[in-house]
Amino acid sequence: MATETSATERSTERSTERSAGHPPPEADPVLAEIGVALFHLRRVWAKPDLMKRIRAQTSGGPGGRPLQISNLMVVNAIAALTAEAGEERKRPAPDEADCACEVTVGAVAERLEVDPSTASRLVGHAIDAGLVSRRPSPVDARRANLGLTPAGRRVKQVSERFRRAYLDELMAGWSEGERSEFARLLTRFADAAAARAPMYPDGIDQIFEEAGAE
Repeated sequence: MATETSATERSTERSTERSAGHPPPEADPVLAEIGVALFHLRRVWAKPDLMKRIRAQTSGGPGGRPLQISNLMVVNAIAALTAEAGEERKRPAPDEADCACEVTVGAVAERLEVDPSTASRLVGHAIDAGLVSRRPSPVDARRANLGLTPAGRRVKQVSERFRRAYLDELMAGWSEGERSEFARLLTRFADAAAARAPMYPDGIDQIFEEAGAE
């Protein structure tokens, strides 16, 4: 039966191939350009400009506590889950036991792809910031049903407005066809990336292992 090969084993196999006289595959210039562009985007979007603009247009939390990027992550997650729950309620005669009509910490953890303890901490911070409300679940008293407060909805609206304006400015010279094609290809790329495990941390170990073997 076929078994998975670990990143370390693959690295060893490639190093053995090189030592046996097999040349490494030629670099694809198109993939190289994509890699450089993605790295550049990461540097651009890692800048705190988004949070600065949102803070300027919304009030902070209790005591003027400044908004954090983790607050925005939780707000976006809860907003998306709330919308999905609304669609779930439209199903004819849903079974309350099976209906995903509530927004729980567990659901936020899945949406953000973090462990439940981390999600619980992030949700707690968003509650402390006055962006998220927590009330007992009518289905299961052991868990809480989360929602956005008026301040949370305001933060969501401002962030969406900024994002749309930012993208519209970046693509000002693009035709409608170019925008549509870019959206289609970017969505396809993002779906492919989400469907497989990220390269880190095994990938970074592999890079150093192969570099050391050169």
